[in-house]
Amino acid sequence: MEVFEADTIENFNRFFGFDTRHPLVAIVNFNSENNHKVHHIMRYGFYALFLKKTTGCTINYGRTKYDFDGNTVISFAPGQTVEIERTDEGIIPEAIGLLFSPELLARTNLEKGINNYSFFSYSSNEALILSEEECATISRYMEEIQRELQHSIDKFSKLLIVSNIEILLNYCLRYYERQFITREEINISVISRFEKLLDAYLNNGQAEKYGIPTVKYFAEKVCLSPNYFGDLVKAETGKTAQEYIQLKMISKAKQLLLSPELTTKSISAQLGFQYPQHFLRFFKKQIGVTPREFRLQAN
Repeated sequence: MEVFEADTIENFNRFFGFDTRHPLVAIVNFNSENNHKVHHIMRYGFYALFLKKTTGCTINYGRTKYDFDGNTVISFAPGQTVEIERTDEGIIPEAIGLLFSPELLARTNLEKGINNYSFFSYSSNEALILSEEECATISRYMEEIQRELQHSIDKFSKLLIVSNIEILLNYCLRYYERQFITREEINISVISRFEKLLDAYLNNGQAEKYGIPTVKYFAEKVCLSPNYFGDLVKAETGKTAQEYIQLKMISKAKQLLLSPELTTKSISAQLGFQYPQHFLRFFKKQIGVTPREFRLQAN
């Protein structure tokens, strides 16, 4: 199936039959047969956040399809490609969406902070599940943005629209943090698997064979996107996934350096470094001394 390039909000609206009131921002309501496609693949050129209120479709993001119940939020960033397919012709999926272009954020505080909302990079299977109260809060701010779009444009329009978008995103960020907490038992299981996989990677020759361990590698092993995995690790351990990996590597390096028969070159290879000098710089940056100085201090 051909990918539809929704490079602008106007193109998106034309595809689904919505009116365009503003070229850089829109609130869209999917609530009738007229604005639904049975099956389509779309590449977004803007940020999109959808509050899905009913069942009735699957979303294919990457290699797997995922079903969603009502009261979930899914979000996409510019450049992401999403496939959506109706699963039940008898059900009309209902959703309300906020669309906004990066250009809308120019010269605003949100432009500088948009990368803090890492859920825009999450895979669709990591949707935000909302309570009725939380759903009402998200809906309320979408309605505020809709009202402002219906107002005649003046010098306050952009300020008010972007302010409401930022508040809405902050609520979503709060709810994602809550989701990490309520899934604590599952999250601990993921962290436990991550730790075992990382230990095996460093102890069983995988680092020497495949190189320095990466966040992406372990995220794929636990079936999560790198951003979601990173946020989960940070929520549970207080450290980023990259910091956690580096701590494990340093711990392993110290252990190996205590074996006098191992050369620095062989240790760097065991840890996945292609060149010994890269290991030397890494170790000194983390510990403050060179591997040789560490060995001398340990004796």
